[in-house]
Amino acid sequence: MKVFEAILMDMPKLPIGLELTKKYVVRSEDTAKFLGSGDVEVLSTPAMIAYMEHTALEAVQTYLLENLTTVGIRVDVKHLRPAPKGAEITVVAKLIQQDRRKLVFEVKAFWNEDLIGEGIHERFIVDREKFLSKLRDKLGGR
Repeated sequence: MKVFEAILMDMPKLPIGLELTKKYVVRSEDTAKFLGSGDVEVLSTPAMIAYMEHTALEAVQTYLLENLTTVGIRVDVKHLRPAPKGAEITVVAKLIQQDRRKLVFEVKAFWNEDLIGEGIHERFIVDREKFLSKLRDKLGGR
């Protein structure tokens, strides 16, 4: 049996519609001013995307074997409205598609009841040690 086929046999079929909601508080280090993506103290787009990625990661992690994890491979989001430092942000990640190891999520971020960001996020299921081993090999074994 080929290695790829063996990997696919261990690939769980995740429930489409699986959803996780998480809350985050906008910290100083999450602001556009701190990250340099702007000069105001509001939730930065990079931080909002990180919230979305983290929520999607956690949504599926408990369904995966211990040696597996997911890595982000694509983000396509709109940042629609600002949210101030200290705001509580609610992020929802919903699994809408699985194609073998590729997972597609619908992601949304809210401040209070207002939608502040939305889009699509894709993740790929990998064997954690094999993934890191390939990276170490590219770095010359470091």
